[in-house]
Amino acid sequence: MSITRRAVLKTLVGSGAAVLTGAGAYGFLDERHALGLTEAVLPVSGLPPELAGLKIGLLTDVHRSEWVSAADIDRGVRLLMAAKPDLIVLGGDYVTWGERSFVMPSAEALAPLTAPHGVFAILGNHDDDHDMPAALAARGVAVLKDARTTISIRDRDVTLAGIRFWTKRARDIATVVGNASGTVILLAHDPRRLAEAATLNIPLVLSGHTHGGQVVLPLLGAVAAQKFPVVYGIARQRATTLFVSRGLGTVYVPVRVNCPPEVAVLTLTPAQPA
Repeated sequence: MSITRRAVLKTLVGSGAAVLTGAGAYGFLDERHALGLTEAVLPVSGLPPELAGLKIGLLTDVHRSEWVSAADIDRGVRLLMAAKPDLIVLGGDYVTWGERSFVMPSAEALAPLTAPHGVFAILGNHDDDHDMPAALAARGVAVLKDARTTISIRDRDVTLAGIRFWTKRARDIATVVGNASGTVILLAHDPRRLAEAATLNIPLVLSGHTHGGQVVLPLLGAVAAQKFPVVYGIARQRATTLFVSRGLGTVYVPVRVNCPPEVAVLTLTPAQPA
């Protein structure tokens, strides 16, 4: 029996569609709920020995919506609290497209978060500039909108500088950082700020925004997130370390493929001299 080229192509297309349909169903029904705790050790240039072992909890890209429930967020909150971080950072995008009806539910779901040195937040590109920060602040979260704060940990200064998504130029970030003392950590929703942070010799940047790609295809990778310097995990540029979290929620489509949601606990360690 001969097999025509058309029959082969038809079989391949049908198989590909079946794989994609199956992956999409799995990503919708299962993987987007497969929340886990990621633990990573981050090398930080100039980190004082006293701050070695400092644990930062990072929870980002909640995207509370009809597809991301209070129960989804509660699982992330409980995972993070069980890890007992020294301080907690919320990385933005608490709702999708500024949807007002989910602002208060998102803030309420995050309200149980506490840490010995506080809970700090920045805004993402999906957050409005008033209602979301007000809702978080009402629940004890310090929201940094192009602002910084310095806290004392183990008798050492740690400066958290939080920038808006739209604050992109090095000179504008420099204005926020100013002459900050101690170890400076830039909280930037968009990991593309790695370049500016490296120019300014900021030792550590914490980001989200990419969702780790959200849909990561075999061979092709995270097609939707190729414009970023790193889609997920740790990167270094000069003396600056970046960590990008996959985040908790979803956007555009309620699906995750090869990219489960996470909350992260990041342990700081002094970077070895180059």
